[in-house]
Amino acid sequence: MKYLDNWEKYATEYTDKFIDFLPSLLFALFLLIFGLWVINIFVKYIRKYFDKKDYDPTLENFAVTLTNWTLKIILFILVITKLGVETTSLVAIIGAAGLAIGLALQGSLSNFAGGVLIIVLKPFKVGDFIEAQGVSGTVKETTLFYTKLTTFGNQLAVIPNGQLTNDNIINYTVEGKRKDAITIGISYDSDIKLAKDILINLMAEQEQIFTDPAPQVVVTELADSAVNLSLRFWALNEDFWNCHWYTIEEAKTRLEAAGVGIPFPQRDVHFYNHSENIREENNKDNKEDNRKENKEVENSEDNEEGYKENN
Repeated sequence: MKYLDNWEKYATEYTDKFIDFLPSLLFALFLLIFGLWVINIFVKYIRKYFDKKDYDPTLENFAVTLTNWTLKIILFILVITKLGVETTSLVAIIGAAGLAIGLALQGSLSNFAGGVLIIVLKPFKVGDFIEAQGVSGTVKETTLFYTKLTTFGNQLAVIPNGQLTNDNIINYTVEGKRKDAITIGISYDSDIKLAKDILINLMAEQEQIFTDPAPQVVVTELADSAVNLSLRFWALNEDFWNCHWYTIEEAKTRLEAAGVGIPFPQRDVHFYNHSENIREENNKDNKEDNRKENKEVENSEDNEEGYKENN
């Protein structure tokens, strides 16, 4: 009976407390649902604003993500406060948790700082073709922590922003035009002036190649087996690779048609029959041994004849 009385006492006590706490719980749930709805509307408004103003997509993603997480953290604090958690205690808990998380996620915080630097300094933007961390590709997206590149082979490369900002970045798109330098070797007995004229005319025929600055063909090296010529020209980014590939293919065709030789590395290989050499050496050794033996026999016979004559 005593156990039942205690159970009824606890049930009544906690039921009363739950009934007293229920309004705060319902209000906190309402605040959470309403707050998330307002945040989503506000984030969509920010995104539409950036789209209308034609801002950099990198800045847009960064601002939207930062605003979204900041408002959700504020909403979480408000909801916890309405549930009866004291603000001072909550601040202390958040501070301790923030310190622990900061120590555990030092790399992530470095990536976050790198994302901020990318937004502020703008070494590249979405759509630029860059090379960094040994990877080349078109920038697809820059988030708070990572930058995504689409490589030439249509693979997705994800690079941490911390590493990206602490290393060299080559941006091939930002200037709008690129300079090419194609090396072609001709044989030493070929006419250099003829080869240069052929290559200059080849570049001059292409409308995509700039006339100012004018294309050049210069001798860059007297190599072991070839005279190296360098074809140098400027073109827009969108025309660069087509000009590059066409120039290489057509240069070989025209130089060969004009009788200009294009050498390639060669190696002379000599084969030796080692077994034959060994056999010859053995025969020589045998002949030498036989000669020595014959000489010893002759000396022995001479000594015997001399001995007989003396006797």
